[in-house]
Amino acid sequence: METSEQHAVMTIALLAAFADGSDEQRERAELQRVADALGATSAVAALVKDVLLKRVTLPQAVAALTTPEARQLAYELAVGVCDADELRNAAETRFLADLGAQLGLSQPDIVARAVDADELATLPLAVSGAVSNSTSKADVVAATPSISEAELEQMIVKAAVLNGALELLPQTLATMAIIPLQMKLVHRIGRAYGYESDRAQIRDLLATLGVGLTGQYLETIGRRLLGGLFGKAGGGLLGSLASGATGAAFSFASSYAIGAVARRYYAGGRVMSAELLRTSFAEMLAHGRTLQQRYLPQIEQQARSLNPAKLMQMVREF
Repeated sequence: METSEQHAVMTIALLAAFADGSDEQRERAELQRVADALGATSAVAALVKDVLLKRVTLPQAVAALTTPEARQLAYELAVGVCDADELRNAAETRFLADLGAQLGLSQPDIVARAVDADELATLPLAVSGAVSNSTSKADVVAATPSISEAELEQMIVKAAVLNGALELLPQTLATMAIIPLQMKLVHRIGRAYGYESDRAQIRDLLATLGVGLTGQYLETIGRRLLGGLFGKAGGGLLGSLASGATGAAFSFASSYAIGAVARRYYAGGRVMSAELLRTSFAEMLAHGRTLQQRYLPQIEQQARSLNPAKLMQMVREF
C-alpha cells in the first residue's frame, strides 16, 4: 500500500471517531492522547492533528484510495472504530453508509464487512454454557479468588501473549479482537473474585485507567500502518514478524497491565480511587514492557500458529 493510501486509511479511521455525535471535547482529548502516544514526529500523529483542526475532509481522504484493497481496508477499520466502545449508534451507521457509498462499495460488501465487528461488539463476556460459582458482591473490602494466585497470573499472561500475537497479524479482524479479549479478561478476573461485571462497568473501569477503547483501537491501527502490517484483507502473515515487534510490545504490555490492575481492583473489593487506578496501571504497564522481551518468542510462535479463519471462534471461546 502506498504511503498516501496509508494516510488516507488512517484519516478515515480518525474521522469515524467523531461520527458518534457524542461529546466532541472528549473525542478531541482522546485523539490528542493517541497523537502523543504515537510520537509527535510520526506521520500518523500529524494526521491526528489535521483531523482535530478539520483540515481534511472525508471526500479528500476517499479520493486518495486508488485500489480496491485500500478502500476495503478503510471501510473495515472505520467499522471497527465505530464498534470499538459499543455497538454503533444511528449517527455512526449514517457515517458508515455515506463512507461505503463514497468508496463505491456494494451493499452486500458494506453489510459483510460489518458482521464480524458487530458480533465482537455484542459478544457475551462469558463463554456460553460456562458455570460460575461466584456471586455478585456489593461493598466487599477484600475478596479471595476462587482460583490460585498462580492461575490468575497465568490467565493474565496468556491473554497478554495472545493479544501481542494478534497485533502481528495483518487481518483487520485480528485488530478488532484485541479489545473484546481484554474486556473478557477483566470479566474473568472479576468472576474469580465473585463479581459479575457487565460491559458498561468494564468500559468505565478501562476509561478510568486511561485506556479509552476507541483511542486504543486507533492507536493500534496507527502502529500497524506505520509498521506496514496491513496487507490485503484476508491475506496471510506478510513479511517478517519482527516488523510488528513494537505493536506486539504495546498490546502485550497494555493487556498485562489491564489484567494486573483488574486483579488488584477486584481483590480490594472495587474500592480503589481513580488516582490509584491510574497510578497502578502506569506501574503495571511499565512492568509489562519489561516482561515483553521474555515472552516475545511465545508471542511470535502464537502468531504463527493462529488460524485467521478461526479468529472469531477463538474470541468466542476465550
